[in-house]
Amino acid sequence: MSLHSFNLQPAHLKDSLISLHPLQLTDFEQLFKVASDPEVWEQHPNKNRYQREVFENFFKGAMESGGAFLVYDAMGNAVGSSRFYDYNEEDKSVHIGYTFLAKSCWGKGYNQALKTLMLDYAFQFVEKVIFHVGSTNIRSQKAMTKLGAVKTGEIEVAYFGEAVKHNFVYEMTKASWQNR
Repeated sequence: MSLHSFNLQPAHLKDSLISLHPLQLTDFEQLFKVASDPEVWEQHPNKNRYQREVFENFFKGAMESGGAFLVYDAMGNAVGSSRFYDYNEEDKSVHIGYTFLAKSCWGKGYNQALKTLMLDYAFQFVEKVIFHVGSTNIRSQKAMTKLGAVKTGEIEVAYFGEAVKHNFVYEMTKASWQNR
């Protein structure tokens, strides 16, 4: 399948719990409202993303990625963001990451719903999805394991406009996702 058939920002990803909408410049304030809680970032590689100027850089990277989403709950409230990035047609892979959700969503199935929507969509076009998870982000590491992703390595990742951080690499194959 060609790059043109894999739209990194499809407008139709939703279930009964959440809906994903392609991130727009006009979404900054409502997404920053979610991101401005320091607890959201306490285990992330960049713990200062709750600060407006640091989040502005994160948002700029999200917009430039061409694959970022604003996540809404069933009531229409902005509750977080995630994105597809680094699509590799040759390797038949794509990354999912830069995910964060409001604390009110933690432990209530929102991350599972978000990743399920994204994985179900991605596996129409790729054979493998890769996740980079901060080495200190225990919450996200547990979520990856719960999802069925397998830790395959460690890597230094230079996030958009930020210092290099140590990450764990998790992978999910199309076959393992379909056989879960």
